[in-house]
Amino acid sequence: MNTVQVKVPELSESVSEATLLEWKRKPGDIVAADEILIEIETDKVVLEVPSPAAGQLAEIRAQNGQTVVSGEVIAVIDTDASVSASASTDSSRAPSPAPVEETIAEPRVMPSAAAVLAAAGIDAKTVIGTGPGNRITKVDALAAAEPPVQPQTAEPAPRAVLAPRSTAAPAPAEPIAPDPYGRKEDRVPMTRLRRRVAERLVQSLAGSAQLTTFNEVDMSEVIALRARYKEKFEKRHGIKLGFMSFFVKAAVYALEKFPVLNASIDGTDIIYHSYFDIGVAVGTERGLVVPVVRNADQKTFAEIELEIADFAKRAQAGKLSIEELSGGTFTVSNGGVFGSMLSTPIINPPQSAILGIHATKERPVVVNGEIVIRPMNYLALSYDHRLIDGREAVLGLGAMKAALEDPAVMLLDI
Repeated sequence: MNTVQVKVPELSESVSEATLLEWKRKPGDIVAADEILIEIETDKVVLEVPSPAAGQLAEIRAQNGQTVVSGEVIAVIDTDASVSASASTDSSRAPSPAPVEETIAEPRVMPSAAAVLAAAGIDAKTVIGTGPGNRITKVDALAAAEPPVQPQTAEPAPRAVLAPRSTAAPAPAEPIAPDPYGRKEDRVPMTRLRRRVAERLVQSLAGSAQLTTFNEVDMSEVIALRARYKEKFEKRHGIKLGFMSFFVKAAVYALEKFPVLNASIDGTDIIYHSYFDIGVAVGTERGLVVPVVRNADQKTFAEIELEIADFAKRAQAGKLSIEELSGGTFTVSNGGVFGSMLSTPIINPPQSAILGIHATKERPVVVNGEIVIRPMNYLALSYDHRLIDGREAVLGLGAMKAALEDPAVMLLDI
């Protein structure tokens, strides 16, 4: 018998292990080359493991939910079986049962998506899934139920950034007792991503001296500039001119003036990065992910908008690569899309600072001795006081404020 081993793909240096989610075939099934056999969840992404050859799935060595590492053998394919199976098919002209099962199989629906579809009275068979393995996610369900609804307003996951202390709280010393009144409770295990987010947030707070400084920004100029050019911008670049590109560019403007905000601590050394890789927090059904816009200082507003839009779409579908989620010298977290007025974001280690953006609302402010109504946004800069002094933090946030209140300073680099 000629066999081929199915191994766990090579994981990045920052990912030590992964969890098997669900086998799509059982021992004895005939599989095609490159057919997806199982999904593997790492701390950052969900990876699809294809069959390395056509044949029969002779053995499964690791079961659903089991922890595995890079290169570990999780299954064995008998390649001889593919020859006999092919011959049998040619002689009988009967279709293989495996494809039939795939054709008539019910669509995979995430629980949160099932609730939305049930409430809207929509048959899951009519919805196209964009999740891993064509699973129907909550975003797909919301789009099918009411296309104008913006999915990010319904996603609760990013609260890990906006109010991480509750999300990252350590497990209680004693198991939680069942409800004494017999009311229903559901106990489900944390996903590997959620566990990793919790661990990193606790480590971040325990391993650094975090403080947060705040400032308010009059968004009038940005809003006016966006309104004036949004149609031409979209026609020229094929993407809407949003606000995130302004915040990313304002962050880079400040980091260039105060390099310590873009630095990190390594033991007793300080690493000053000469590049500006800006992480952008994105909430998904699985949890919070932070894809990185590389060399943001060298990219145009259009390039940044296109990249962020692509990240957001692929994050919901679980299609981001480990490389896209690794690294970063500074992070921007936009809680404003969920209506947050103010928060204290937690630093994403080994970075030393993070910018929290909030909802822009019309508020009364004093300008030249008069009370006027302006669109105001409260910015929060959390920083590691071991490396960054209050002076640099306050002035750095002030530079971001200046860049947003007068965008010309970013364009003219003054």
